[in-house]
Amino acid sequence: MNHRQANSLAQTWIEAWNRHDLDAIVHHYATDVEFTSPFVPALSGDPSGTIHGREPLKEYFRKGLQAYPDLHFELLRTLTGVDSLLLYYRSVNGLLAAEMMTVNGEERIQTVHAHYVQE
Repeated sequence: MNHRQANSLAQTWIEAWNRHDLDAIVHHYATDVEFTSPFVPALSGDPSGTIHGREPLKEYFRKGLQAYPDLHFELLRTLTGVDSLLLYYRSVNGLLAAEMMTVNGEERIQTVHAHYVQE
């Protein structure tokens, strides 16, 4: 993953979220994605904090968009790794968030570990 690819993915990901375009959002993820977030237990009822697969992730995101109808993300920084990127952004209710994402050979997000500042 080079800096141009990371920035492109970050931009289209943020734009899809800010449009609340569920299909565009999930298009970024691999079919066998593994997504871990502190919000998972509250929105999905799964205490593990992890969602497996694009279809369950789509339902989780649908619940998130319904729960936060004014959701708007502000991208602050994109950091690039070997086959990964880290998005640092302002999230739901202004929370600072960082998502570390690994990306597969098809430039789809394979794994996600979301982190939030708990203030």
